[in-house]
Amino acid sequence: MDRRAEIAANLEAVERRIAAACAAAGRRSEEITLVAVTKTFPASDVRLLASLGVTHIGENRDQEAAPKAAAASDLDLTWHFVGQLQTNKCRSVASYAHVVHSIDRPRLVGALGREARRAGRVIRCLVQVCFDAEPGRGGAAPSAVPALADEVAAEEGLELGGVMTVAPLDENPDPAFAALADLAAEVRAAHPRATTISAGMTGDLESAMAHGATLVRLGTALLGTREAIVR
Repeated sequence: MDRRAEIAANLEAVERRIAAACAAAGRRSEEITLVAVTKTFPASDVRLLASLGVTHIGENRDQEAAPKAAAASDLDLTWHFVGQLQTNKCRSVASYAHVVHSIDRPRLVGALGREARRAGRVIRCLVQVCFDAEPGRGGAAPSAVPALADEVAAEEGLELGGVMTVAPLDENPDPAFAALADLAAEVRAAHPRATTISAGMTGDLESAMAHGATLVRLGTALLGTREAIVR
């Protein structure tokens, strides 16, 4: 099976999962945005995904994302930065990312806003929420989310899109996704246009969608087991 056929078969299976999860939750598939996370996979896979109609592309690391975005600049893609973001990478990320999922501290809001304005762009931002005890995974404490959302909304060059989380490792994801849904409603009450709930990956897609996820981030289910890029 060639690579395009492999990805096409994976995409068909993912679409069936999404449809089944939506049916179980009484939702429509059209409510869900699928982001293909291409971490460690080459730009040629991005092109294959685009040829199959997947135009939302996610990356975790700027050093991979920037060259891939440049290599695919002729395509009409929406680039999502989904990994932890350091302030010293904000200038680069602001040059290509349409959506940043990992806003988790005020300093990052200011830094990304400055670089967005410098680039003459508006970047949609999601506040990342942490529901576990792994500080290395990033995310703001739930209690800090409403104030951080207010800061994003007030920052010129940024647009508040909603909230995001990564479910705790080796735990039932339902409690975290339910708590995220509650926080999303609180943020949305103050900022009605902040409707995005980014939650759900290959292993917990169904749980996330049952709790209102509007955007799912899938890598392995679409592209297979990750392997190092040959440089």
